[in-house]
Amino acid sequence: MALDLRAGVAGLAAQLVDLPSVSFQEALIADEVQAALASLPHLSVRRVRNCVVASTSLGRSSRVVLAGHLDTVPAAGNEKARIDAQAGVLHGLGSCDMKGGVAVMLRVLAAVAQPSRDVTAVFYDCEEVASEHNGLGLLAREHPEVLACDMAVLLEPSNAGIEAGCQGTLRAVVRTTGRRAHTARAWRGENAIHSAAPILARLAGYQPRTPVVEGLQFREGLQAVGIAGGVAGNVVPDACEVTVNHRFAPDRDVQQAQAHVREVFTGFEVEFTDCAAGALPGLGQPALADLIARVGSEPHPKLGWTDVARFAALGVPALNFGPGDPALAHAPDEHVLLEQIERCEQVLTAWLS
Repeated sequence: MALDLRAGVAGLAAQLVDLPSVSFQEALIADEVQAALASLPHLSVRRVRNCVVASTSLGRSSRVVLAGHLDTVPAAGNEKARIDAQAGVLHGLGSCDMKGGVAVMLRVLAAVAQPSRDVTAVFYDCEEVASEHNGLGLLAREHPEVLACDMAVLLEPSNAGIEAGCQGTLRAVVRTTGRRAHTARAWRGENAIHSAAPILARLAGYQPRTPVVEGLQFREGLQAVGIAGGVAGNVVPDACEVTVNHRFAPDRDVQQAQAHVREVFTGFEVEFTDCAAGALPGLGQPALADLIARVGSEPHPKLGWTDVARFAALGVPALNFGPGDPALAHAPDEHVLLEQIERCEQVLTAWLS
């Protein structure tokens, strides 16, 4: 199926939803995006793995990166696109996260051949899986020149408003140990699962911070997301692991967040298995001011981690601006309002013109 960039943005989004692109299986959609962009003479197009990069070279005084990921989570009976014209809604896997945003990027690139800023558009793979596979991360490590710019806009779902910065995230394993014994003689052992009760109690009683950062109120969280232990049905277990996820506001760096988690679980062994820094909102950055003003609504904090953090690590001001309600991402009833897709297209087209 060849993508039709002349179709309305809603129809283009539906075409993208109908292209399967679960993480690690983005080759088909990357092929179609690459072919569609190659038909636009004002763009230079290159491919890195299943990342497609399109850029203008007009000698403008500034450059903006537009970025969006091509992959989705696995389907939940929602593989095919369905437009409810009466309700003004596009249903289907990835419609919200984030093929509506990808459609906006494609339409803007096709519509604005002489942008006021030079533009680099990055369509990347493997955002929905472990950070080590992330296509934008690959470009940052191996082709940093691709991401060189004065500001970046990620078209992650943000209800067609500005969501600034993002939370940091980490995962940790909190361990207890005991001594094995036959359950018929349990007094000879020490039950590691029972010893995990204080860990769960601390989590249940945890009071998260709600700090205000650059005028935006972030909410933190510390949650158990997994527990493992047990040897057999007649053995007192000698080990238990509780996996926790901590979402922390961007006024803390990774080291400070780790220190906080260690403090919460004082007396227990803690091992960090995954960490990613957040990003400060950067609302005072002059490069972002024009777009924020054009959107015309108050920015909100991004409650979640997005790839704006990768740009922040590169010293590039970045924000989230895309169609879709973040609360619907990954849901079986995932959908996006057509009005939001159209609004994002209009705002970015006018801004770049």
